[in-house]
Amino acid sequence: MFVLNLKQIIMKKIALLLVLFIAFHSLSAQSKKKQILLLGTFHFENPGHDVAKVNTFNVMSDKSQKELENITNKIKKFSPDKIFVEWNYERQAKLDQFYASNADSLLHKDADEIVQVALRSAKKLGHKKLFGIDYNNADFPYDSLVKGMKEANQLDLIKKNQEIMKQYETDQNQKIAKYSLTELLLDINTRKSNEHNISWYLETAIKGGKTDNFIGAYLVSEWYRRNLYMYALIQKLTESQDDKIMVLLGAGHTAMLREFVTHDPNFEIIELATVLK
Repeated sequence: MFVLNLKQIIMKKIALLLVLFIAFHSLSAQSKKKQILLLGTFHFENPGHDVAKVNTFNVMSDKSQKELENITNKIKKFSPDKIFVEWNYERQAKLDQFYASNADSLLHKDADEIVQVALRSAKKLGHKKLFGIDYNNADFPYDSLVKGMKEANQLDLIKKNQEIMKQYETDQNQKIAKYSLTELLLDINTRKSNEHNISWYLETAIKGGKTDNFIGAYLVSEWYRRNLYMYALIQKLTESQDDKIMVLLGAGHTAMLREFVTHDPNFEIIELATVLK
């Protein structure tokens, strides 16, 4: 009887240890954060759609192409499980077709950052596809914002807005003339650059319009909405088995996403400088 009770006690202890072991590892798995590389960039082909107008940087030069090979080799070493890009999520089928086309041919003729960075990296990693997460149904009424400032006689705000745009264009054009592609990308992903991207919305744009005209706040809210929807898609498309992901977007978008990630316990940001060192 004593032997039987002793066996029962031992079995119960073993069972308890197994439960604790499984619970511990389950908790560890849940607490392990997924790494996210937010790679903010300027538009390589520079279609001129942004409010601020800057010069085009030649990413197709031999020097830049060598740098892109080095950058994408470092991304391959980082080894993201998925790569997300600034492509309308509603046109994913078109992106799949684009990705499946002749990559070598595209690399020699298409300067777009999706081709030169994302596609090049994904092919090296053996990925089957890229993931489009852009949301294009948000509004960005910049002309109405300027009109609202004028109607409200916000002369100081108009002057400040013009100075900010002019200073940004001057700074970027100076860097484009002086920096290498790698230096430009590292610079645009610094904390200072991210803060400048966000500050215009919350210090200047939001004030636009009379007290009963919220055109400024509306523009800012639409910008937040677009980026929130993009971040929602990242969350939905990132699966439990994905340990690392990369997000390639215009730097204005990654600046916003950086703010969202800081409040999301599921992700930790891996800096571009860390990946490229």
